[in-house]
Amino acid sequence: MSDAPAYDIDPATFWADPYPDLKRMRADTPICFVPQLGATLITRRDAIFDNEKKTDVFSSDQPDGLMTVLMGQNMMRKDGDAHMAERKAIFPTVSPKTVNRVWTDQFRAATAKILDDLAPKGACDLVSDYAMPVSAEALKAMTGLTNMTAHEMNRVSQGMIDGCANYAGDPAVTANCHDCTASIDRHIDAMIPVVDAAPDHSLLSVQRRAGLPDDQVRANIKLAISGGQNEPRDAIAGAVWALLTHPDQLAQTRNATYTWLQAFEEYARWMSPIGMSPRRVAKPHKVDTVTFAPEDRVFLMFGSGNRDEAVFTNPDAFDMSQNCSAAISFGAGPHFCAGAWASKALIGDVALPMLFDRIPDLQLDGDTPFGGWAFRGPLTMPVRWAN
Repeated sequence: MSDAPAYDIDPATFWADPYPDLKRMRADTPICFVPQLGATLITRRDAIFDNEKKTDVFSSDQPDGLMTVLMGQNMMRKDGDAHMAERKAIFPTVSPKTVNRVWTDQFRAATAKILDDLAPKGACDLVSDYAMPVSAEALKAMTGLTNMTAHEMNRVSQGMIDGCANYAGDPAVTANCHDCTASIDRHIDAMIPVVDAAPDHSLLSVQRRAGLPDDQVRANIKLAISGGQNEPRDAIAGAVWALLTHPDQLAQTRNATYTWLQAFEEYARWMSPIGMSPRRVAKPHKVDTVTFAPEDRVFLMFGSGNRDEAVFTNPDAFDMSQNCSAAISFGAGPHFCAGAWASKALIGDVALPMLFDRIPDLQLDGDTPFGGWAFRGPLTMPVRWAN
């Protein structure tokens, strides 16, 4: 393993709120080995930004990694030409042009229907009753799995996320992940003849037309679901919570001092729905005073980099007045999130403005607990309004 200094965490405390530990790491041991995670963490923004691009050293190719073992080797777990070939194959689904011309109108139509059903109720859990179905309906369209219910999309996404973060090796979590990937395969099987007969812009359709092998098509759809459901869900609900708990900034967004997209981007910096990305060390390497050995496991801590005091003026606050352009919420380098444009459209152009327009008197109605460090978001969010 690396010769980085050790830093011990309490896993339960770290899951509940990783930011105090991450702040101490940045200050005292910015590259440190955490025994409880079995990995070396890189915590400062510039070090993450620079080293993520060194794929010859910090490789995404992790044959024994949880994601590869449980979901198949998707494009996120490849580097170089292999990664770029699959990224090119899916581009017709996720390009800014397709998002603008195809998906955004579908996002709006699905969200309007969800709000039509929700508005008369006067109260809900914003995570499960709004953010979850808005995210799921968008993902159903983009993947091509329109035969899957929103609740099943959410279930299989969470099951894979839990499996990929199952560093303790809980067999029940692994079994549930296998059940979730099997469900996705069944839904893919049913939709293949549909998209072959009527090709569209969905991920299933464009990959098949590009001639990708079946195992790669399936692995990339599982990748899209594992990140494309829980992260927008958590960002929608979390950004709403941030605005409701900062009413001055909500008012400034409503009067167009700030945009809804700025609200999303600042929230994603502040609370980082994607908190880290794992890497495998491919060859001996040294960063600052720390020497890495082949096969070391490294976590690039995006959530820490996004609160780096050396980069952001008010790092621990939700503050749309600060410049968050240096945030690494979507990663950096060749593995920059391919779904970034879709996420920005869904959240900044659709989910936030449509919610506050339809329910202008939205209020919190209880506590909103957060959880997670690899993936982070609100667990429940009771809200109410006059119906």
